[in-house]
Parts: sequence; C-alpha cells; structure tokens
Amino acid sequence: MIGIWNSTSQLQSSKWKFLFEVQQESPKPTPQDYSLTVQMEPLPLALDIKHIHVEGNTLKATGSVVVLPHGEGEATIEMVFEEDCFTGFISLPFTGVMKLDGTRGRGQSLSEELINVVAPYHKNNVIERTPENIQAQVEQLLGEMTIAEKIGQMSQCMASDFAFGGDIEAESADVLVEQGRTGSILGAFNSSRVFELQKTAVEKSRLGIPLMFNADVIHGFQTIFPVPLAWSCSWDIEAIRDACAIAAKEATATGITYNHAPMVDIARDARWGRVVEGSGEDPYLGSLIARAQVEGFQGASLFDKETLIACLKHFIAYGASESGRDYNTVDISEWMLRNLYLPPFQAGLQAGAASVMNAFNFYQGIPIAASEVILKDLLRDELGFDGILISDYGAVEEIYTHGVAKDRSEAARLSLNATMDIEMVSQTYEQFLPQLVADGKIQEQQLDDAVRRILTYKYQIGIMDDPFRYVRPDKEVEYHFNESHLQASRELAQKSIVLLKNEAQTLPLHVAESSARIAVIGPFGDSKDLLGPWQFSKYGADTVTLLEGLQAKGIQEDRLLYSEGSKVNESIVGGIERALEVASHADVILLALGENSEMSGEAASRMDITIPEPQQQLAEAIVELAKQSGKAVVLVLTNGRPLVLDWYEQHMDSIVETWFLGSQAGHAIADVLVGDYNPSAKLTMSFPKQVGQVPIYYNHFNTGRPVTAENEHEKYISKYLDGPNDPLYPFGYGLSYSQFEYSAIELSRSTMQRSESIIATVQVTNTSAVAGQEIVQLYIQDLYGSTVRPVKELKGFEKVTLAPGVTAQVQFEITEELLKYCNARLQWVAEAGEFKVYIGSNVKHVQVAGFELIEA
Repeated sequence: MIGIWNSTSQLQSSKWKFLFEVQQESPKPTPQDYSLTVQMEPLPLALDIKHIHVEGNTLKATGSVVVLPHGEGEATIEMVFEEDCFTGFISLPFTGVMKLDGTRGRGQSLSEELINVVAPYHKNNVIERTPENIQAQVEQLLGEMTIAEKIGQMSQCMASDFAFGGDIEAESADVLVEQGRTGSILGAFNSSRVFELQKTAVEKSRLGIPLMFNADVIHGFQTIFPVPLAWSCSWDIEAIRDACAIAAKEATATGITYNHAPMVDIARDARWGRVVEGSGEDPYLGSLIARAQVEGFQGASLFDKETLIACLKHFIAYGASESGRDYNTVDISEWMLRNLYLPPFQAGLQAGAASVMNAFNFYQGIPIAASEVILKDLLRDELGFDGILISDYGAVEEIYTHGVAKDRSEAARLSLNATMDIEMVSQTYEQFLPQLVADGKIQEQQLDDAVRRILTYKYQIGIMDDPFRYVRPDKEVEYHFNESHLQASRELAQKSIVLLKNEAQTLPLHVAESSARIAVIGPFGDSKDLLGPWQFSKYGADTVTLLEGLQAKGIQEDRLLYSEGSKVNESIVGGIERALEVASHADVILLALGENSEMSGEAASRMDITIPEPQQQLAEAIVELAKQSGKAVVLVLTNGRPLVLDWYEQHMDSIVETWFLGSQAGHAIADVLVGDYNPSAKLTMSFPKQVGQVPIYYNHFNTGRPVTAENEHEKYISKYLDGPNDPLYPFGYGLSYSQFEYSAIELSRSTMQRSESIIATVQVTNTSAVAGQEIVQLYIQDLYGSTVRPVKELKGFEKVTLAPGVTAQVQFEITEELLKYCNARLQWVAEAGEFKVYIGSNVKHVQVAGFELIEA
C-alpha cells in the first residue's frame, strides 16, 4: 500500500479525482507509523488526517476538512489494497459517501481528460473588437433582452452548493444558466465545470450570452505565492507584478476570467484577520502595490487569454473595522478616508482596474452596498470609474440586516440606485427588481446601465465571439505548478522573509562547514500548512516543509533532528518531554511556531494575537533547556498577521518572520537560515509590544500632548501607564546578515518653490563582510499645516545591493506632488511651510534634515 494511488468518482454532474499518498516512517511499522495525504479535484480542500489504522491490506483513516461556512466537518476513508489497485470509499461532509475504485500512480488529471473534448469548440482568428464596435453590439443586444434577462446578467451564482459566506438559498447553477438567470459564476474550480456551464449558457439559454467565471485568486492559483502581507515586505514591486501575472496565467487556463482581487485595504489593526490579504498600514507603498497587482492580473490587454479582470476591494475603509472584528462598524471622517484609505484605490483605478467590490461596513450610517455617496458620487462621478461594480458576498441582502432597508426589496432598490451592477450569490435582484420596475420605483434604464457595463467587458475579454477561449486544459497541464512558476514563488518568498532579531549572529547556520546538529521543534517544523488562507491549490500536499527544505540543503540525517512538541492549538501528551529529549542532542534549536491558516483571513479576527498557549509552553520549556546548556534558539514564525512577540524578543537568539510563504516555503526559509539568501525584507505593519497598543501604526499624529524622551516620565501626556507607546518592531524594520551605515543627508537646497524640486542625497555603506541588499526609505514630515499632519509619511524608497565595504549614493527627488495631502476642505494641496526629511533603514532609525516650501 505504500506509494501514490488515484481514483475518480462521479458526484451528480461532476467528476472528482482523489490522489492518495501512503507513507511509512520505519522499516517495521506499527499502525502509528503510517501517514496519509489526500489531494482532490475539482474542489481542492485541505483534508487533515488525524487518525490512521492499518490492518493487513486495509487502511482506515479519519480526519477533518474545513467546509465554509460551517467550519470543520469529519472525513472518513477506507481503502483495501491489491497489488496495483484498491477499492473503498471516502465520506466528506459536503458530498456524503463516494465509492473509490482506483489504481497505483497519479493517473490522468481531469484536465488531460478534457483536452480532446474541448478542442472542437475553440475558434481561430478571432480578432479584438474596437470600442465603437463593442458599443454598437452591446446596444443591439440590449434591445433584444427582456427585463428578466437583464437582471440575469446582473446576478451571480455559485458553481455548486459549496459556500464561502452565509447560507444562501438558490437553485442549481445549471438551471439558472439554462434559463438565462445568471451572468457570472463564482467558484468553478476546474475547467470541466467551466466548460459544462459555458456550454449550457451558449447552447441552451435564449440569447446564448456567455458567462464570466469569477474566483478569489489572491496570491496564486495552483502555484501559491507568499500571502500579500508577506510579499509586501519584499518592497519588490516588479516581483509582485510578476506573481500576479503568473496567477492570471494559471487561472485563465482553467477558464477563470474575473478575479476578486486585489484587496487594497489599508489596515492598522493586527487583530483583523484580513490584514493577511493586504499590503499593510501605509498608503504610499499600498498604492504602488495596488497598481502593480492590477497590472499583473490585467496585463496589457484584457483580450489576452492569459489576463484576468482585476477587482479592487473593498471600497472603502474596510480595514478600519472597529476592534479589528470582521464585518464590523467603521466610523471615520471623510478627511481620514481620503488621506489614508482612498489612495490605493485611486492607484488601482489609474492602472485600469475593470472592477470594484464594495466593503461590508457602513460609512456615515449607510451600508456601502447602498451608498450613493460612496459608490455613485465618489467612485463613479468623481473618480471616473465606469467598470463593473460587484457586491461582496451577500452584501445586498445585508443592507436589510444592517437596518437601513425595511425589507429585501428596499435593499435591492437602494443597491441599484448606488449603481451596483452585479449581486454576488444572493438573489434579491432577481426576486425584487422586476416588481420595482413595474411599480416605477426604479427605471429600466438603470438596468440597462448596469448590463451595458457587464456586456462591454464580456466583449472586451473576447467570450462573446469565442465563448470557450479560456477553457484550455492543455495549458493547465503546461502551466499549473510548473518549474518556472515554482522558482518565481521561491524567489518572492525569499524576498518576503523578515529577520527580526539576530543576536550574536546566530544566523546564518553554516551547515556546509559545521558538524553542528540542528533540532527542528514545533508544529510547523514538518507542516504543509504554509500556504495561508484564500488559496485553492490542488497541489497543497506538494508544499515544501521547513524540514524538507533543510534536508534539501544536504544536512546529514544524524545532524537534523525533529520533534513536533505540540499542535498549533492543543498539547500533545508527552510532546514537550519528547521535544526536550530531541533538543538536548542538538547544538542549535529551530523553534517553528505560529498560526495555522484558519487563524488568518476572512472571519478570522483574534482578540489575543499571541502565539497559542500550547506552543508558548513548549517554547518556555525549550528556552529553559537552552539556558542550562548554552544552546542557541531560533524562532521561525508562520503567521498571517503581526503577533505580540515581546517574550520571544527577550528569550530568542534569533527571530525569523516567514509568514505564509506558499508552495516553496520550506526551500525559501532554508535558503535564508543557511545563508544561501541574505534577508532584506522590511515590515509593512508595525508589531505591537502588547495587544493593548493596537491599532498601532507609524504615521500617527502628535496630539496636543505628545510623549517625548524629555517628558516620558510625566503623567498628563498621551501615553500608557504600563508600557511604551512605541511598537516592538516598527514599520520598515528588518535586519540583514550585512550591516549598513548611513551618512548625514545632503539637500540640494534649503528652500523650494512649487515649480522646483530638492534632491536629498545619502551615502549608504555596507560595513560587513557579507554582500547584501538594503531598502533605503524616505520619509517626510510636514511640521505644520491647516490640519494636523502625521509625524512621518513614507514618500519613497530605493533598493541598493552592496558588496562588502562598498558605498552607494542614494538620491530622492522631493517635488511639490510629494508634499500634497487632503486638507479640511477636501482639497489636495501642498501648503507652504517647514518640512523635515528622514532617510534610513526603517521609520525609527533615520538621518534627518530640513527645508522650507515657499511661495514664489
């Protein structure tokens, strides 16, 4: 039974494929020495096997699988093996019992089986239509549509009964598509389902209008890249753009045409689970990354079969949810909205984002899904957005739940008046818009406006002329999880790892020239849960673990020791004792701790953002052992948010923040640990010293009683009684195996008129014996204005690579544009006055100079 086995099963209209890998850990195994991993298509859910029993040629296993919105459900597997085949069953909470009848090996993928089926449906020599031609075709088609068919284009349904949000009552996708009652599909995870539904739309619905297929491709499709919070720490805009382009290439091969990404919310509260999906707390860096993601997903032309419609979410201020709790209240001023939360959306729109999704929160008392002020006046009229506005999951219905509509009919009316084009999954549009038109409470022209935008993009992406152009199973085989994509994932993962502490240069581990023994201790030492939330890769079982990454470095087996010690959220009986025994034989201990994927992402807010107690107990025991024996301890973190690490800062020799790094995580972490890659990443969210500090962020305001080094012992100032205001690790912070020194700043002039600019110059020297890369950061402070101004604002950065002993000159140009902000009258202005310039390795460690902006 040892090896890889495959089986396919039929479930209603869909074919499922299962891949089982059975391994054993010793030559004479007991039942406890067997392990089983499971991959499944078309729904690539992670199945966590908890118990295995082997007797003769029969394997029985139980485990769990996360099925949204209901949480974990139980999974049961039984397999009876012959020499080259097996029989049995698998029971999953959302499918029931499915019969297994399989063979040895990986077998043929569902994609390979589809290649010859789809080929006759592809068209050749389809050319891109001109905007004028598209406009004419859209108007002609609009004239042929009934009100019901128009509303159908404005309604989205799930590809199956699998749900991402609350329970939604709906008819099957097949029925809705055939009757022309839906225009887009969410969650068709494989090309065969895309093909089936598209075929139904084209051949059976009255007008034959093709479907768009939507998915949340957040940080990779099959090849998984670091989560967005991680890749933002690379400050590598080009690499992020490339990652999104690869994700688009893989997703479109499966038929996905419309992406529910990027998330460009600015977030300051680490308790909010969705910080993992964004680029951190800074609007300047967040804007650059928003633009890069749109450019990566959409490419040069949406007519290109390897590009995706990008959707900016969540418009707007969702990252300001009170208490860091998902779906919660947001109450901020318009001044704050425009200065902090709007810039990344503006950048994404300027990059040509074709779609925008509303935020779940309300603004000025109105749920944004119903807000004409936000969606019509600001987004459409002021910012000039004429693309597709799509609701978040169930957000139209939730207008009623918020208490702003007396019923669901009123919710539908309010949302349409706010220019919402597509309702995601819930069916208030279909159920209530026809009667609202008949009663004169809305106008058919409003439907036309929405459908016009939807059809325009259906023409732009080419599906109106070639409906099956994105269903390319041959390209799935070629693109998914291929070597070049995996290499790109590994390289971005390397760039995303932040070295937070490195006492006495504990790292890198010089494994090639040392006989030192390394103990890997903790639940993430040999875990494949390194992909993070919001990914649906069928290759999850191929994720490279930390232990596998170290083994690939050629460390001899007797020098690489391992013990789990504890689970993520629960203790293991005798686990700490076994971990101590293993650690006692090592010279260096790698403590692999953190959060699992379910602890970050949507609906994963945490009150207590510390490492869970069972892991804390393990860490304390290991530290006590290390203290007595003089061993070095390195904390290797896996997580999706800033954590409270004050105890670890005091007790670890080194701390390595690896986040969720994706498919090649173990290789990238090992690259950094052994010095094959010199870390250069910098934090894009502040790490609090204590949870009571959150939300915490660098670009705060002075207040009337700011704390300073001189007055910090006084009482009546803006401070805590029981701790500092400052974070444990500030924005922009990150160490290297190199050391860098900064010269004083030289300014090309001390005063500047609006038509002029100032060149700020600094010399950066690598004072170490190790070549390295430094992210040099520029901050500016407006010392006084017509409104309060932040103590610092990021306004530029530059990466420099320096050999040992080499000095580089780094220059930044300061223009009037960099000095602008939104004033109390909501005007973007640069006001005359004094400014400070800060340049350094992070927001706290900087050189400083000053200049004045004067009127001519």
